[in-house]
Amino acid sequence: MSNYKNLPAPTPEGGLNRYLQEIRKFPLLEPEEEYMLAKRWVEEQDADSAHKMVTSHLRLAAKIAMGYRGYGLPQAEVISEANVGLMQAVKKFDPEKGFRLATYAMWWIRASIQEYVLRSWSMVKLGTTSAQKKLFFNLRKAKARIGALEDGDMRPENVQRIATDLGVTEKEVISMNRRMSGGDASLNAQVGTEGEGTMEWLDWLEDETANQARDYEAKDELDARRELLTEAMDVLNDREKDILTQRRLTEKAVTLEDLSGQYDVSRERIRQIEVRAFEKLQKRMRELAATRGMLAAH
Repeated sequence: MSNYKNLPAPTPEGGLNRYLQEIRKFPLLEPEEEYMLAKRWVEEQDADSAHKMVTSHLRLAAKIAMGYRGYGLPQAEVISEANVGLMQAVKKFDPEKGFRLATYAMWWIRASIQEYVLRSWSMVKLGTTSAQKKLFFNLRKAKARIGALEDGDMRPENVQRIATDLGVTEKEVISMNRRMSGGDASLNAQVGTEGEGTMEWLDWLEDETANQARDYEAKDELDARRELLTEAMDVLNDREKDILTQRRLTEKAVTLEDLSGQYDVSRERIRQIEVRAFEKLQKRMRELAATRGMLAAH
């Protein structure tokens, strides 16, 4: 799967609209064609077949990635992570199971994106409670359910309802909503024209296969990864835990200068310990995930 050729990649320089237009040129697959391509990949490891399956589902990956656009992360990177999940799904897809690739791929795409969110440390902190993490990943869905996706603060009755539904305080809902509201793009923003009419993201990315993944949505990948994250911290010694926590797991990171004073070592040494600790933590999380088959085929 390492020889994918001419696979488009979103970049900040190229712009999201250009990428979306580029991936739209790849046709969707009919069930029979998808089945034959998957068979050739499974039986012959035919790279061209795998490539066609990936490119035909890039719009699905982009659509799922759009659901994470309000988390303060670079959209190009979120889409790239979605594509990584898509490629993993194609690699492990078994056409004999009786369902479409889109059904299977959606779980992999979401798992890849959520793993990226956890790695980024931008908003999900070890010090955050389980309920707050649930709020982080479910606030937009909860707002959409009650028609409260307007910009800015929500009405008090909507805050109260979401707080009750998700088991958090109203203050936590307000705080998280404000943290997530920056840079949020509308799915109704126009991305170009087609014929005489305008196209919006939501229309443009429409994929009729999306609802096939309902059985997979029941899986709570995030809960498992939260447990892994906490358990994986045991691979670090006390100094590594402390430095990583102060540098990456607090609302306001402690400076290298302050930590160098605490430990009586150079700033560069603190930076090295931080990087090494983060690498060890990531490696341990991957090992634990592999041992438990968290990304195993269903």
